[in-house]
Amino acid sequence: MTSQEIKENAKKYVLQSWSRQGGLDPIPVEKAEGIYFYDYDGNRYTDMSSQLVNMNLGYGNPDIGEAIKKQVDQYCFIGPSFAAESRVTLAKMIIDLLPDTFGKVFFTNAGADANENAIKIARMYTGRKKIFSRYRSYHGSSFGAGNLTGEPRRYPLEPGIPGFIKFFDPYIYREPIEFKSEEEATNYYLAKLREQVIYEGPDQVAAIVIETITGSNGIIIPPKGYLPGVRKICDEFGIVMICDEVMAGWARTGKMFAFENFDVVPDLVTFAKGVTCGYVQLGGVAVSSKIAAYFDDHVLSCGLTYSGHPLACAAGVACVNYYTKANILDNVNKVGKVLGEKLEEFKEKHACVGDVRYIGLFSCVELVKDKKTKEALVSYGKDPEGIMSKIVGLLKARKFMTYSHENMIFVCPPLIITEAQLTEEMEKMDEVLGIVDREFL
Repeated sequence: MTSQEIKENAKKYVLQSWSRQGGLDPIPVEKAEGIYFYDYDGNRYTDMSSQLVNMNLGYGNPDIGEAIKKQVDQYCFIGPSFAAESRVTLAKMIIDLLPDTFGKVFFTNAGADANENAIKIARMYTGRKKIFSRYRSYHGSSFGAGNLTGEPRRYPLEPGIPGFIKFFDPYIYREPIEFKSEEEATNYYLAKLREQVIYEGPDQVAAIVIETITGSNGIIIPPKGYLPGVRKICDEFGIVMICDEVMAGWARTGKMFAFENFDVVPDLVTFAKGVTCGYVQLGGVAVSSKIAAYFDDHVLSCGLTYSGHPLACAAGVACVNYYTKANILDNVNKVGKVLGEKLEEFKEKHACVGDVRYIGLFSCVELVKDKKTKEALVSYGKDPEGIMSKIVGLLKARKFMTYSHENMIFVCPPLIITEAQLTEEMEKMDEVLGIVDREFL
């Protein structure tokens, strides 16, 4: 097909996520390499969001490609009840990366069903039904994960499943209370959470589920002591603590798993995205040894045809090996420092930048109309002039490819990006933010 035929057929036959279908203008992609992809006219685009924050190791990685080819030659699929080398190898690798309290992995197809199965495991293990999660969260769009989700993308699933309880994130930038310190904010949010657990009946609460670092709802980094405080509440009431590491895991924050930044160990960890970096879809739930042992004598009522798909697991083994081989954590911390410095410069320089939040190569720029009042440039679902789309379009015109959510622009490039590449791209963002200062405020 020609480039135009590909585009027209995409518009005619494919439903695109989270979009009004009329007026879509998808870019036909011919090839991709490293942190770049190319259209059929030879234009090069820089992937500054790692697609959907999943292409951690970029495009065309030969190690991953060869592992997939080798597995194809052996066999592509054998059911979950059989022992497959790539499946058991990846499971062991994941457990070896986690604290020694972890024992087993249940593999899924992606992040949404990882979260679906995590809450099922918690309910079966505790015999309780209620699940706590946060308002500013996205855990997937399937029915269970969509009810777990707190932000407005859950609305089409309502009225939802009984027993899903929401609480507020420690979103200090938007909190009307003036906290003297992070610790003061932590004490406030934890006290409200504990009170809510008590009012819901602690003996009814199976799990508290949190994105270790809130992802698409603003890269909200927990204040000092917050996650250990949640752990303490869970221990007090016998509640399972689940960390959703679908987006924040796999070296994105400068640690292999984001919870390692915060002196806390959850009971369950859900993962996807960076475990295979988009080469083949895969997700999973890492389970503590204590919870895994419960299912030695109780039926694990979880099942998927493609659980631990051998081809996906082969890609996962290659990815996990490459994180070490290429010293990806070192690169994330080195280049992430430069990213943080650039973002802080933007915050000082541009009237439209209210806040910047970053850890490793996981960051966003929050846009405001007024720095003093913190009035958002747009509010969720209320952007009749399409301001955020225009801003993303200005970046796209400069071949800086990313996405927005609410009033935030995300900068989450592949973890293989160099300092020189990052600097080149952030100059484009600097230019666009200058246009926002002049034309959108």
